[in-house]
Amino acid sequence: MKRFSVVLIAFALIVPASVQAHGGGLDGYGCHHNRKQGGYHCHRGEFAGQSFESQAQMLEKAKSKKNTERPSKSKN
Repeated sequence: MKRFSVVLIAFALIVPASVQAHGGGLDGYGCHHNRKQGGYHCHRGEFAGQSFESQAQMLEKAKSKKNTERPSKSKN
């Protein structure tokens, strides 16, 4: 049991901080700012798993995505 504890502690010290969980609640988009490493990333919603430099960058992508999904209306 002692050996297991030593291995567990050693593993915790070796794992880089970037892999460890970070705090922060999610906003309405399922995203949040990462104050430790900087940036803005999403855990839920349409951008889950994606990272951005800022929330504004994510909103710009959402806006452009919305514009490309709308069928253009042509008058005949």
